[in-house]
Amino acid sequence: MRIGWIVPGGFDRRGRKAVIPALLSLTERLARHHDVTVVVLHQEPEPCRYPLLGAEVINLGAVPNAWPDIVSFERLRRMMTELEAVGRHLDVLHGFWISETGVLAVLAGRLWQVPVVVSVGGGELIWVPEIGYGGGRHWYSRSQAKVALQWADVITVGSHYARKPLGEITPEPRVVPLGVDAKQFYGPVQRLDGPPWRLIHVASMNQVKNQGMCLRAMRLVADRLPSVRLDLVGEDWLNGALHRMVDELGLADVVHFHGWLESEAMIPVLRRAHLYLQSSWHESQGVAVCEAAAAGVPIVGTPVGVAADLVPYKASWVVPHDDAGAMADAILTLLKDRQRRELLGRAGQHWVQTHDADWTAATFESIYRQLGSR
Repeated sequence: MRIGWIVPGGFDRRGRKAVIPALLSLTERLARHHDVTVVVLHQEPEPCRYPLLGAEVINLGAVPNAWPDIVSFERLRRMMTELEAVGRHLDVLHGFWISETGVLAVLAGRLWQVPVVVSVGGGELIWVPEIGYGGGRHWYSRSQAKVALQWADVITVGSHYARKPLGEITPEPRVVPLGVDAKQFYGPVQRLDGPPWRLIHVASMNQVKNQGMCLRAMRLVADRLPSVRLDLVGEDWLNGALHRMVDELGLADVVHFHGWLESEAMIPVLRRAHLYLQSSWHESQGVAVCEAAAAGVPIVGTPVGVAADLVPYKASWVVPHDDAGAMADAILTLLKDRQRRELLGRAGQHWVQTHDADWTAATFESIYRQLGSR
């Protein structure tokens, strides 16, 4: 099959930094048997092409746009020009997510008469007033999402939680999480009890991820269990605000900032952890949660994304948004109960292994074939 993807970024030519690992895993698996072309909107400033994991990546380069959140017709023109040789012969187009990328996908699909899949992947449809986050507040974001959803042939979401904002939309969205390479992240569920007790959180440091909740919870935990440590992994987009908060809370000996880590460096940190903490206001899925679960780490999180979806499987412990006290109670309870930790970890690991990168590739391949046969 000839598959075309449109993505905002995450396809660095070295496949290391500035990437979306779950999409790279999916690309690698699909490219083994299919001709995959990936159009990237925001990777490098200058237009270029390069091979990556068996696919051809077309980076459109920077395009001036007075309204950066609105679809750029100059970018559409550039994309159509770059894809002219193959666009009309594609069997399917897939837009990740339903903002500009989704609109570009459905417009190109209409022009070339190619079926289109769009995947919801961020905050395009929601509004979190506590932090002023989400596309649901602005008419232009809602309008773009509406165009992408109404003109798509298939809609996918990364979790049942992300399905809710879509309401009774047609076509009915399919829940297809972006699976991780479960074998790469695998770790035994059993962990030696502390001290020290090791907790981990992996995410870019920003308001949506709400790491402040983790820090406040850690202050409460450290007051009762001094031998606890928290590893924070991710780039800092808050200009040092969390570092200052650590100092204010007296957590300098408790919290360790790692910055951004490649998977090879992060996996050992996951495998030694007793618990994974998710504090997000919103997640359409939460790939980092899947990576932690693959490593056998029990999940304590907020009721969003995959963390929420795992609750019926008894594979996560969910607490209310921004409730540091509830998170601290969950942490202390689980650190005292090895059997319960292992039950959570084993159930989460089983779910991730069932919905791994191979499963996602096979699921999307089946969707693509069904559309291509029309």
